[in-house]
Amino acid sequence: MPFKVILHISGEEPIIGEIDEMPTPGDTVLIVSNPSKRDGKDLAYLDTDVTTVIWPWDKINFLEIVPSEAEEEIIGFVRE
Repeated sequence: MPFKVILHISGEEPIIGEIDEMPTPGDTVLIVSNPSKRDGKDLAYLDTDVTTVIWPWDKINFLEIVPSEAEEEIIGFVRE
């Protein structure tokens, strides 16, 4: 199951995409599938047929993991 992420690259606007597995401390690159802008538009610097991009970690400021719909439905402890 791919994870939906928001990728923050140095000097760029945030990018939305999917990763197949969580990155490990030893990784030097991040492989992102279906990259696009947050509003769903294509990235101007990528060809229209590109579906997967490999970014080096030294260009990435941080990575946000977007919760899946199943995780959002989980109700935790509620105190009333």
